[in-house]
Amino acid sequence: MSSQSSEQSRVIESILSAAASLLPVNLPAELKTNFMSALAAALDNMDIVTRSEIEVQEAVLLRAREKISELEVRISELESQDR
Repeated sequence: MSSQSSEQSRVIESILSAAASLLPVNLPAELKTNFMSALAAALDNMDIVTRSEIEVQEAVLLRAREKISELEVRISELESQDR
């Protein structure tokens, strides 16, 4: 999980912990280890985005939309002056 942030690592660790707790108690240790390794590898390869990262991008997008609206109004004003 080297390319992931600490928050992403915590999310993955939480998922792994939850998955481990759902495995049958009598599951052989080797199968459990193999399953957990495969799951960890699969999660590590995913582009997991945290809630905070989504919220930051939502704020950036909202500001961009506001700026576009402001610029559209300004362009309309400038176009009406030319007429």
